[in-house]
Amino acid sequence: MKKEKPISPVTKGIRNVKSLKKLTHLRIVKSPRKIFKELKLFATDVDGVLTDAGMYYGESGEEFKKFNTRDGMGMKLLQAEGVIIAFITGEQTNIVARRAKKLGITEVFQGATDKVAVLTHLSKKLSIPFEHMAYMGDDVNDVAALQSVGYAAAPADCVDQVRQVVHYICRKNGGEGVVREVIDMILAAR
Repeated sequence: MKKEKPISPVTKGIRNVKSLKKLTHLRIVKSPRKIFKELKLFATDVDGVLTDAGMYYGESGEEFKKFNTRDGMGMKLLQAEGVIIAFITGEQTNIVARRAKKLGITEVFQGATDKVAVLTHLSKKLSIPFEHMAYMGDDVNDVAALQSVGYAAAPADCVDQVRQVVHYICRKNGGEGVVREVIDMILAAR
């Protein structure tokens, strides 16, 4: 009688996954710990990452966005480590400017149609190479930026095109503390 090999818990867990697609799309990073230690810039999209991607309008035409306070604390902790935070968004709202001001974020780029151009500008202005940058995004307009940085992450509810190019997909959806999830990993490595 042939003796069967014991199945590891990891293999057992993979067998229970309905779709292996989610496990095979991530780009491999040789040493995320090294990237995290050398990180100088953490840039993020706003809608769908810092918010739940919802657009809320009141009767009088006012617009609302919900931000997660834990993301804010994470960004403050990362700033204390000397990492520059940048918001790069296609939207143009006073809400984003107010949130950035409250967090002491000066690198705010609204109405950005070419996010790689913004990262290139920041690279030159701050003398930071792309490999010392991290970027978080959730939709097709973030793909090129995600592909150009040293570390790329996305919320669990990102679109499939983003899923194909990032190093890490968060356990939570946008607006639920995904930025903090990634920042906690960065801080643990520093």
